Amino acid sequence: MLPDHFFDRDAALVAQALLGKVIRRRWNGLWLAARIIETEAYYLDDRGSHASLGYTHKRRALFMPGGTIYMYYARGGDSLNFSAGGEGNAVLIKSAYPWTDAQSGPDALAAMLALNPDSQGQPRALGRLCAGQTLLCKALALKVPDWDARGFDAAHLYVDDVGAHPTRLVQTTRLGIPTGRDEHLHYRFVDAEYARYSTRNPLRRGQRKNVHFVWIDGAAPA
Repeated sequence: MLPDHFFDRDAALVAQALLGKVIRRRWNGLWLAARIIETEAYYLDDRGSHASLGYTHKRRALFMPGGTIYMYYARGGDSLNFSAGGEGNAVLIKSAYPWTDAQSGPDALAAMLALNPDSQGQPRALGRLCAGQTLLCKALALKVPDWDARGFDAAHLYVDDVGAHPTRLVQTTRLGIPTGRDEHLHYRFVDAEYARYSTRNPLRRGQRKNVHFVWIDGAAPA
């Protein structure tokens, strides 16, 4: 379980450092798990952030200590965020990839597939199971009423350092930011190895280095 001080830092640094970490969620006796492959950083003075709209009870988690869970509804589903250092700053967990190991085995993966079938009720391809913030929450059975404004719980939900360190990251603009609300900021970070499984591949045809994205060599320090 990552310590609190991991999150009590600059949001963009936390967003990079989270890539390669694994979210573990205890559900029906199983440890569901997904490796984080895409994140977005948000700041209090960033017009694309919820916190820029001011403090409300619903947004209270954004003003709480780093590592507080902030969940909200987006596109008809749930979204997972963690507060970072400084009031109003946070990281959105944008996409992940299913993770299996001795703790989170085949039964856990099967449960995730059952939790998040495609529109025809069929199992999704592994690369699409958590490819988006609402799909991720659905696959991990994470709901706003259960986890918003809570801290991590080693018995039920936490972020694990499994020693997976991306060798190259992609930094680019965030997705879904309305025009005029700092949509130009390069606050989105993607594990290059998993870019094709992110919400929108930043390395797709037509995207140019140093125009649409930049490379970052090595993961941010943990």
